[in-house]
Amino acid sequence: MSEENQRIDMHSHYYGGGLVDALRARQKRPYLRIRDDGAEMMVAMNGEFPFTEHYHDYMVGLADMKATGLTHRMLTFPGALGVDLLPVDEIATAIYDYNDFLAQLTKDTEGALIGLAGLPLADMDLACAEVRRIRRDLGLPGVILPSDYFNTLADMEEMRPLLKAANDYGCHIMLHPGLKVGEEPPARPTDNMQYRLSAVDLQSGASQVALTVILSDMLDAFPNITFQIVNLGGTLPFILERIESIARHRNPDEPFPTGRLRRLWYDCASLGPRALETAVKVLGADRIMLGSDYPIFKDDPYAHAVVPADLSEDEKAQVIWKTAQDLFALLEDKRQAALR
Repeated sequence: MSEENQRIDMHSHYYGGGLVDALRARQKRPYLRIRDDGAEMMVAMNGEFPFTEHYHDYMVGLADMKATGLTHRMLTFPGALGVDLLPVDEIATAIYDYNDFLAQLTKDTEGALIGLAGLPLADMDLACAEVRRIRRDLGLPGVILPSDYFNTLADMEEMRPLLKAANDYGCHIMLHPGLKVGEEPPARPTDNMQYRLSAVDLQSGASQVALTVILSDMLDAFPNITFQIVNLGGTLPFILERIESIARHRNPDEPFPTGRLRRLWYDCASLGPRALETAVKVLGADRIMLGSDYPIFKDDPYAHAVVPADLSEDEKAQVIWKTAQDLFALLEDKRQAALR
């Protein structure tokens, strides 16, 4: 297959790899239950949803990819579910098995499916050891971390030991909406919950995370880590000019470090052509990647977001495959340098 025919989905989730059995055995959130009509339901932190085969059968996912023309997909541990926050004696073995499964799945599918691992975050020493293992021994590109650890500079400090470990072999980190260990879900809105939580709050949260990373020392302290901010960086592309104005008028001696936004990577999951156009202008196509958020969303990101966008063919190619391919090549270079 020529490079020009590649379509690389860099934001999807996978609940299989042994997690299903662990979740069926639980009685507290998160867990799986059978509804009276026989449907299996995932009881998550903020409600429940039908747990269809799209969530845990990778063959169904591969069929979806074929139908939409995707050639590669990055699966991630279901970070928003909160499984990685559970006590290690309940979940660590299941997480290790899941990561092993992802590594084998990459081999079995000849690289069509690539995985971001989960970590047992309730024990920082174990989490650090596992992030080294998944890069050194399993060769997975990286991990997914709950973004609530990156809401503020103080929150981010809790992750410093893990970031030090991730830096050892080069590591990709997707910062995805999710709680910290011991953190309770926020109070639900009293109305229009889906829109307020899953759109307005989520997008604002992604912006907070990006701000934390670029306004900290983390990019310089851990140069072998690549950070992925989901959903085009939230609202950032649309409010950046206001942020820069605030800096000009209130902190004239400290201009906002806009250029540091281009040291992060972004995906366009669950967004459309108008948002993508703006993000490309602000962040650059060479920092933006295709994303579906499958199986939560099932739109074809290529047809839905890229094809209708007013972008050049070169910019579309960057988003569709080249940014992701360049990122994977960079990560592998960092890993091989550490192994030598």
